[in-house]
Order: sequence, then C-alpha cells, then structure tokens
Amino acid sequence: MGMRERGACTIAKSVANTDVQTRHRVIHENIETGLPLHTDEHAGYKEPGGNFFNPQAINHGAGEYIKDSVTTNGIESVWAVLKRDLPSAYHHASDKHRAPYVDESAFHLNDGNVKCHALDRLDSFVDATVGRGIAYKELIT
Repeated sequence: MGMRERGACTIAKSVANTDVQTRHRVIHENIETGLPLHTDEHAGYKEPGGNFFNPQAINHGAGEYIKDSVTTNGIESVWAVLKRDLPSAYHHASDKHRAPYVDESAFHLNDGNVKCHALDRLDSFVDATVGRGIAYKELIT
C-alpha cells in the first residue's frame, strides 16, 4: 500500500491484506486528518461514520485519470518502477521478503535525489539500516 505527497515523501508498505480496516489504519497512521486524499473510485477508501480526510476520487473505470488537480499518477508511477525493478534487478521477491524491497524502493524515491551529496545520501542510508539486520536463519525459514 502506498501514499505519495506531491513534491515530497513516498510512503510504501507491504501489507498482509488490503481490507478496509487495514487500508484505513495505514491511512490514519500516515496522513494528517483533514488533508486531501486523492484516490481512485474503489469503495474501500470511503470511511464509515464520516470522512476524516478530504477525499477526492477519480474514476479509472470511466477512463478518468485526472480531474482538475485530482490524480493518482504519482503513486501509480511508484508501483510502475517497483514492478520493473522486481524482475530485472531482484529477479523474485517472495511474500515473506517483499517488505524490504518495497522499503528500498521508497528509500530511493525519497533520498535518491542526485543533487544531494553522495556522502549525505550514504549517511541517510546507514541511519535507515541501523538495527534492521536479518540473520541467515530468519532469511531461509
């Protein structure tokens, strides 16, 4: 599941399922209440008991991909890059190990700005990996 703020940060997470409860939990954990939320027409984005966000949807089913300033093209480009990277760079990502691949993809989008000095980017990478090691036994079981 992913969210992308225009001109800013991408948040992408591997989630066990995309049911309404999971979707709403992830949205509430990552988006400030009251902000606009651009989605497609999927009913799972409608919140029972009211809207905590300013939902604005486009209807892909009707051939609509942008309406005024509402679009999901930013997050869709994130998935397009990830889908290209998986078979070419990584060859395969099992369900068990999908989360690190998604994390790396989001990292590249957020910190991959080549205008930043290489050592600053490396510091950011090291900070993000501290304490996140995985033992070989965990990897294969």
